[in-house]
Amino acid sequence: MTLKHTWCFALPLIACGLVGPAYAQQQPNLVFFIADGLRSLSVNAQNAPAMAALRDEGVNFANPHSMFPTFTMANASAFSTGHMLGDTGVFSNTIYTAYNVSASGGSVTPFIEQDAILGDIDAHFGGSFIAEETILSMARRKRYSTAAIGKVGPTLMFDHTERTGEQTIIIDDATGGDHAIPLSQEMKDRLTAAGLALKTTPRGDNGKAGDDKTPGTAIANVAQQKYFADVTTKVVLPMFKARNKPFVLVVWSRDPDGTQHNHGDGHLQLEPGINGPTSLASIKNADDNLKQIRDALNELGLAQSTNVLVAADHGFSTISKQSETSLAAKGTYAKVPAGHLPMGFVAVDLAKALGLPLFDPDKRDENKKNVRVEDNNYPSRANGLIGNDPEKPDAVVATNGGSDLIYLPNNDKELAKRIVEALLTQDYVSGLFVHDDLGDFPGTLPLSAINLKGSARTPHPAIVVNLRSFSTGCAEPVMCSVTVADTVLQQGQGMHGSFSRADTMNFMAAAGPSFKKGFVDDAPVNNADLGKTAAQIMGLSAPFQGALIGRVIGEAMPGGQIPIVENFSLQSAAAANGLKTVLFGQKVGALTYLDAAGFPGRTVGLQEHKKAAAARYRQ
Repeated sequence: MTLKHTWCFALPLIACGLVGPAYAQQQPNLVFFIADGLRSLSVNAQNAPAMAALRDEGVNFANPHSMFPTFTMANASAFSTGHMLGDTGVFSNTIYTAYNVSASGGSVTPFIEQDAILGDIDAHFGGSFIAEETILSMARRKRYSTAAIGKVGPTLMFDHTERTGEQTIIIDDATGGDHAIPLSQEMKDRLTAAGLALKTTPRGDNGKAGDDKTPGTAIANVAQQKYFADVTTKVVLPMFKARNKPFVLVVWSRDPDGTQHNHGDGHLQLEPGINGPTSLASIKNADDNLKQIRDALNELGLAQSTNVLVAADHGFSTISKQSETSLAAKGTYAKVPAGHLPMGFVAVDLAKALGLPLFDPDKRDENKKNVRVEDNNYPSRANGLIGNDPEKPDAVVATNGGSDLIYLPNNDKELAKRIVEALLTQDYVSGLFVHDDLGDFPGTLPLSAINLKGSARTPHPAIVVNLRSFSTGCAEPVMCSVTVADTVLQQGQGMHGSFSRADTMNFMAAAGPSFKKGFVDDAPVNNADLGKTAAQIMGLSAPFQGALIGRVIGEAMPGGQIPIVENFSLQSAAAANGLKTVLFGQKVGALTYLDAAGFPGRTVGLQEHKKAAAARYRQ
């Protein structure tokens, strides 16, 4: 028999009663606004006046943390369930599923930011590939009104098992297309009455990433996000008000993430990187959307009864595509500048180091899948199957950006040792994390140290590879961080996913009847905490399978006390070449908050943040 608990009993530090009696008297509403890829220090009165005002009016979470790997779908799973990645199994945007995902062309390494792919994986894993229930699912079970609007993939994650459109409203990039979550007749009628289309406005030029010869976009994602904001303010919020019952509304803004990825400022150059005018416009775009939503809450008389959580899933960095040690960087490729790393360089280099063939899990040739990757070529989506038989690979590389996942389907400890040794020779690597069951390897730390070993239904990675990051020299290194990125994007564009403090330091703020006013919270908070807190303030609970759970942020609520915070660090044994994976973080009770990790000198924030945190908590 499976032992199940409820979230309320799982609080590691703050008891349920600490939240206070006011929240039992009248159930507030919740708007959860996620500004994808928004760096904490990007928010100020010039760049994002609406977010800065909400932060200063309510709670400023000044010590925020993304989940690592710092990717969108991974953090969407933490927001939506209150659990960390070892429990959700959403280890990155691209994962290894150990079966051929038909919605992804038969690939075993699907990019899961798509509604059809999420549905395919759910079906394979018995109806839900995540064992934990989401907050929108809990809310609709309690007969609250529920909706999720915005960027395709993470939007559906908040209620990925409800695909009828009749219970939770889902509107994303796919709405109106062949593989979309359908609109209910009520939504169709209300959209039409409001003069809004039944099909989402496309991104247009904002979706153009450019290439090695052509710069990327010069505009923010204004048109598409205006559609989402109009749907939210002109249709969904008025509908929810008319129903006269509590609601939970999630709005996931693609900006600044999408624009920071694709921007064309300073083509192939590290500066201005993601600090150029196009990226700044994308921050303002997301800010304008939040202002429109808050204005609508005021106009509808809902502001006083609605909590507004604003957060980013992760931070951001500028891309570097250079390496002195990589054999992949020495090749000649189509659409890759000379000397730059091609996408899939981790898979290419590993295959060469192991002396094994490399196959492309995402490419077919004359109806033959898993086409072999020849010299001076790279995998079509950067993922790789390594071994003599692509149907039974020895190793699988799921490529993501600032970090990559390596899976060993046969749990081969000797192969794990050889892969670790090969990765330790590469200048683009900064920190390795190995599944505990494979043993200890010099230069590495275990997955359990970073909350990646849990009750996940999807396969756990065997090795997580963090890629090197560095600063271009500004006063705040997290604001001019550069990371080597395994991506199709070009040097100078934007990426995330690494264990640098630039990528783990996401924006967080909250305001509303359940939160203190004008409060700066210096205690560490992460995205799972926000999911846990969202459930708590809405009076939601559910059985859970895993134990990697966030905490209710009680100190941010009236009467709540500041928790005791401790610094901690972990250091691996030294590899033969002297490299050590170092992890620095903070603790609240048994919960760990991960600031930065990697090889000293190769990760932004690893040493700097340790000194700052030590000074902050010295007393």
